[in-house]
Amino acid sequence: MRFNRVPDIARPAPSPLTHGGAIAAVLSPEQKLRRSVLSCLLWENEFYEDGQAIAERIADLAAACSPQFVADLAREARQVHGLRHAPLLLVLDLVRRGGPGVADAVDAVIGRADEMAELVALYWRNGRKPLSKQMKAGLARAFCRFDAYQLAKYDRPGLVRLRDVMFLVHPRPRDAAQAELFRQVADRSLPVPDTWEVALSAGGDRKAVFERLIAENRLGYLALLRNLRAMAEAGCDRRLVSEAIIARRGADLVFPFRYVAAARSAPIFEPALDEAFLAATREGPRLPGTTLLIVDVSGSMYGPRVSQRSDITRAVAAAALGAIARSLCEDVLIYATAGSDPLRRHKTQIVPARQGMALVDAIYKSMVPLGGGGIFLNQVMRFLRQRHPEVDRVIVITDEQDCGVGAADAPQNAPAYGTRANYLINVASARNGIGYERSGWTHIDGFSEAVLRYILALEEVSGR
Repeated sequence: MRFNRVPDIARPAPSPLTHGGAIAAVLSPEQKLRRSVLSCLLWENEFYEDGQAIAERIADLAAACSPQFVADLAREARQVHGLRHAPLLLVLDLVRRGGPGVADAVDAVIGRADEMAELVALYWRNGRKPLSKQMKAGLARAFCRFDAYQLAKYDRPGLVRLRDVMFLVHPRPRDAAQAELFRQVADRSLPVPDTWEVALSAGGDRKAVFERLIAENRLGYLALLRNLRAMAEAGCDRRLVSEAIIARRGADLVFPFRYVAAARSAPIFEPALDEAFLAATREGPRLPGTTLLIVDVSGSMYGPRVSQRSDITRAVAAAALGAIARSLCEDVLIYATAGSDPLRRHKTQIVPARQGMALVDAIYKSMVPLGGGGIFLNQVMRFLRQRHPEVDRVIVITDEQDCGVGAADAPQNAPAYGTRANYLINVASARNGIGYERSGWTHIDGFSEAVLRYILALEEVSGR
């Protein structure tokens, strides 16, 4: 070994790269954590990284951020973006560090009764150990928020049951009625919940079961969407089901791509799904002027499904987000883009400015003539600036894994030429990305409607 050399510590750190080989932005731990969390369905594989690696990175990054930042991000992920498991992982970092705010954070991220057992199981994933005082306090508060129906519905088989959680945290009942409820949890004598699973497992007629639960408003909105095929096959009253879809009761945290998945599984209900899909944008402010909307349809967007229980890819999630964005704009130009790796060139084509599901299909199917490959943001923006030299804003929806290398194609040099604003919406959890403020773009993470509400609020506040 040669010792007479410059120490490694004196050499500049190499620039971070995207998986496509382009120079990525240098991020703070907080930016890295937001990036990894807000587009993440925990433990699910993505095109470039597996779910385990993403989860490990989230845990490592949380430890490098302040407890307050981690707590705020956990709340945002659960309450604004509708994520369920990633917030639990963030809270476990707070539990590890301790402090007076842990109980509040635990209580804040528990949105469903089964998440209490899930949090304890996640805490014990590397071996059983005592729960901290703050973790117990937060879980006890959360436990007291649920009624008999919610506790019975979500007391599912697993390593940890809700009865186990109750015995671990000892929630204090607020009155005699809740004391009786806790006794039923302890004795496993909760009334059988009136759910579609229970009714069908008891041999109930599918048509009658679904129609009754819908009429009585006892079927959750996500359960409604997931069971549309079964309802169609059972011959349920189409008008009744369609009215429930359009009513959107409990739809606040349903991801846009869920409507697309439901329409694919039950085409007979697509008109109602289309109406519900765009219902959130029917009223309220619009983005003024002309918006240039660009959706990444590169090969990585068509990789693994967003979850093992879904047949939806990030390309569909991006297309669904694009369709909602289109409905928020006064005037819009829509393009799909992908790259041709052998030639290192982009292929970009205009997409008809349709509405709803028709636009989702048009964006999604645009990959076929474009041929996949990667995204070349710099090339694309220079190309579109020549075609449309004056636009009010640019919105790009992508996984940010740019392939532009060399000074001419480096993504950090991509012209951000919208006169009002330029937004890059990231819909994946990859380690590195390109579209951060230093390059003239406002960077946003996530694939829920919250990212578009953020743009509306930002422009209203800033007066853009």
